[in-house]
Amino acid sequence: MNYESILNELRPTPEEIEAVNETTEKVIDFINELCEKEDIDAKANAVGSVAKNTWLRGKSDIDIFISFPIDTDMDELKEKGLYIAYKTNDALNGKASEHYASHPYLTCDIDGFEVDIVPCYAIEEGQSIISAVDRTILHTRYIQKHLSKEQEDEVLLLKKFMDAVGTYGSEFKTGGFAGYLCELLILKYGTFEKTLRAAQNWKKHTEIDLEGYGTAGNGIFKPDPLVFIDPTDMNRNVGAALRIERYVDFIVASRNFLDIADNNDLDEEEKQERIIEFFKPLQKEHLLGKSNDEIAKDILESFKDRQTQTLVLKFPIPEMSADALHPQLLKTVTSICEKIEMEEFSVFNYDYWTDEERFVIFTIELNVFKQGKYYIHKGPKVWPKKACDNFKKKWQDALYPLDEFMVLTREREFKTAKEFLEKALTDDYIHIFKIGKNIKEAICSDECVPIEIDEFLNDLEKAFDYDISNKNGDELARDYLNSLDDFLNPGQYIKR
Repeated sequence: MNYESILNELRPTPEEIEAVNETTEKVIDFINELCEKEDIDAKANAVGSVAKNTWLRGKSDIDIFISFPIDTDMDELKEKGLYIAYKTNDALNGKASEHYASHPYLTCDIDGFEVDIVPCYAIEEGQSIISAVDRTILHTRYIQKHLSKEQEDEVLLLKKFMDAVGTYGSEFKTGGFAGYLCELLILKYGTFEKTLRAAQNWKKHTEIDLEGYGTAGNGIFKPDPLVFIDPTDMNRNVGAALRIERYVDFIVASRNFLDIADNNDLDEEEKQERIIEFFKPLQKEHLLGKSNDEIAKDILESFKDRQTQTLVLKFPIPEMSADALHPQLLKTVTSICEKIEMEEFSVFNYDYWTDEERFVIFTIELNVFKQGKYYIHKGPKVWPKKACDNFKKKWQDALYPLDEFMVLTREREFKTAKEFLEKALTDDYIHIFKIGKNIKEAICSDECVPIEIDEFLNDLEKAFDYDISNKNGDELARDYLNSLDDFLNPGQYIKR
């Protein structure tokens, strides 16, 4: 296939490259001059996709790492790292916001670019990391050394394809492929298309070891769907953050793409058009031109057609980073659904949505949401008399045999899943769930009340706390509605 027309849209423009390089050099020069002037033993390094020439047009985030000697005290690294970052931001007329990963770092808006200034330790290949970001410089050097100019284009194709099918990004919210992993896949397979041809046959536990370290099969990576041994660290899996869902999505998306690329019944023009669609954001034609209220009405009709009951839980979230928030939300909603199942209601599907700042919404769809008044409580088998006597002593004459067991008929405490949640999501009962530690208080608040989805969507302005003048609230509602469309129509992104 000829991908040149696609690449012409993916490669950064000469003007963008020049502007990015100018800002990068400006930041590095200032930091290094500041360190020399103030006798700080540290050095600025450009890392990430910009330094490796693998960034997509318009995605030119600049990453500058300040490396300190490995014998630097951690507190000193944090203090001096932030000091240097703030001085740089102020000198270059930037706008800064402080963030925290394994330690604090600064994100600055300089010359219209997002610039991350991150302190780290200057480890060498084979040395143990001290902070979580220390390998990043080694990753950049490895790709700069091994990736050819032609393969930079192949990385762009792979990143854009993954982005369009929803599998790009290693942050927990996505659980997909990191940029570094994309680059390594191109080093392994040579081209974008060869990567897809290999991926269509990947197994549940695929192992790749570029440098032949022999550590892929030592057992420590067994739970991971894809094991790609880090060429700069034989004991690290670059694919550790990749969730099984995104791994499978990429495999199926690769097959779907190649079904079109290899279809000899299509003429070249039609084939090219359909292939190009795999590199564009998904166009949901059934949503185009519709207002939020119209989309909400369509969504409610779809839920009605499924003959399920869908409950919504909305509650405020504390101030915390997105990286910390998303794992806690997934843990919480998963635990809630597990307990619902234990109460003999049946969860068909569930998901969560959040604006990452103010509130979160759990969406729980139930196949079985109402039970009869009574249920059979099973006791011991009939054969051990002592166990039966103890069971009888507790329950008196209400017992009777059923198959091999002594049982009794008891009245249910909760006849609907909604009743169960109303009682369980309170301070007295919340301990039965595995709740993210930072959101326990919020989910037990009076604001968190399970309601049916039709009640929730019939008043979007109330649900998202906006009126006709609040554009942000309207946009948040639209984003949630889009997530519900994904909920109702899984698999949209991986085919065209």
